[in-house]
Amino acid sequence: MAGTGIVHYLQTSDAITHAVAYVLLAMSVASWCFIFVKSWMLGRAKRQAARAIAGFWQASTLADGVAVIRRTDSERVFTPLAQAALTAAEIEIPGALLARVERSERVLRALRQALNASQRRLEFGQVLLASVGSTAPFVGLLGTVWGIYHALGSIASSGQAMIENVAGPVGEALIMTAFGLVVAIPAVLAYNVLGRLARQLSEELDGFAHDLHAYVCAPAEKSVDTTRSSAVTADRVR
Repeated sequence: MAGTGIVHYLQTSDAITHAVAYVLLAMSVASWCFIFVKSWMLGRAKRQAARAIAGFWQASTLADGVAVIRRTDSERVFTPLAQAALTAAEIEIPGALLARVERSERVLRALRQALNASQRRLEFGQVLLASVGSTAPFVGLLGTVWGIYHALGSIASSGQAMIENVAGPVGEALIMTAFGLVVAIPAVLAYNVLGRLARQLSEELDGFAHDLHAYVCAPAEKSVDTTRSSAVTADRVR
């Protein structure tokens, strides 16, 4: 009976109602495709995070650690940070403005750029789910309002305003509101779940970036402190 009502409503509706139905269908397909792809991507990155970071810190050198994390981090979430730290630590450009920046600041700048890129990758597409979740009910409501207007106009022109003649078309028009909710509810739930996974990975990225900065800059700072203490000792001897 419900299927017959839906089919009958779509068959007797006009182009505007069809357009609203197609928009809801497109929103549903887009959100579900994104949900499947994003869930697979974030879930895989979450499973690989601990192994990738552990493999990186077990390497003997920074270059070896970058090679290990490249093999382990197939989603390339943590790899840009390690590569940025390696590049900032090794590359020196004599005469360039960047060469005048302190090593710590140079590494921090490279890590910040890589961190922002990785976080954008984690948060990519979240706007789609938020937009679908917030607008789909209103799109469905638009279809309902237009369907009721169209049904009442047809009833008024026929001159038969009995309750049994009004209830059917109005009830069928409410289907569009149900369609809007069916599209919006999964998008809202997926937005919350995927957003939580993305925030957890972002926290691990922040910690990894902090550890990288401490590791890359610690030898340089230690050598500077050793040089200063040697100079002070030499002055005292003199």
